[in-house]
Amino acid sequence: MKGPLFYSKILLFGEYGIIKDSRGLSIPYNFFKGALKKSDHLEGKALESNKNLNQFAVYLQEVQTESPDLVSFDLDSLKKDIREGMFFDSSIPQGYGVGSSGALVAAIYDRYGKDKITVLENLTREKLLRLKAIFGKMESFFHGKSSGLDPLNSYLSLPILINSQDNIESTSIPTQNPDGKGAVFLLDSGTVGETAPMVQIFMEQMKHEGFRKVLKDQFIRYTDACVEDFISGNVKSLFGNIKKLSNVVLNHFSPMIPKEFHQLWKQGIESNSYYLKLCGSGGGGYILGFTEDLDQAREALKGHRLEVVYNF
Repeated sequence: MKGPLFYSKILLFGEYGIIKDSRGLSIPYNFFKGALKKSDHLEGKALESNKNLNQFAVYLQEVQTESPDLVSFDLDSLKKDIREGMFFDSSIPQGYGVGSSGALVAAIYDRYGKDKITVLENLTREKLLRLKAIFGKMESFFHGKSSGLDPLNSYLSLPILINSQDNIESTSIPTQNPDGKGAVFLLDSGTVGETAPMVQIFMEQMKHEGFRKVLKDQFIRYTDACVEDFISGNVKSLFGNIKKLSNVVLNHFSPMIPKEFHQLWKQGIESNSYYLKLCGSGGGGYILGFTEDLDQAREALKGHRLEVVYNF
């Protein structure tokens, strides 16, 4: 048995903001992927994955009991496959903000979901919201609370435009320019980030009126502008807004930025050779970078590994 491949995702814009109804844009990232497989001899990561799937199956039974109108699964087949050595074979790094649990959730729903919404049907807004709700419930097993966007992106393998919590749509983004000098890239922080503690910090900060004002007047405003610029291909305006967004994150979201990257972050803004932003919840994992000149950014970030995600 080898299941279809499910890809990682990158939330280009909208981290934290989408909790408070900013816009967001999430794209599939085919460099990392995962699939359900079986083996007679489980060891190492495969054995660990199999044990996790066992716990996940117990959780899905609870979800089905609590929300029978939302989703139901072929639990007998799922449990049988787990007993027979099923695991999720994935190259998606965990705790890096690129959707490792999202791909697994999408794979399980795809194989074991009953009366499932398929990617081939006409995906109305209602269907997208229903899928998002199902995936949010499923992925909560891994994060305590989930928006459901990561699995949705992985399941559909399409860019998702988030207009607000209850207004999402699949969208198209401008075709990449393989010869372009500009790029979106991933920068490896070298440490794993945990989602739950970062979200906890954010929620604590939200208790302060000053932070809420910054979030509304600056963070969400620049995020929305970046989404609009990216989708419409307005690169000049995009970089102006990303610089402002990067600055707001450095000044007000510093606990989410690994300490050793504060200086690099500042350096990018001051030199204009690149701008950094959070990839997912932060705290480690990948950091997203935007540059109008990739060679210049590589030079400025010597000693760090850059993975190009998109070329302008």
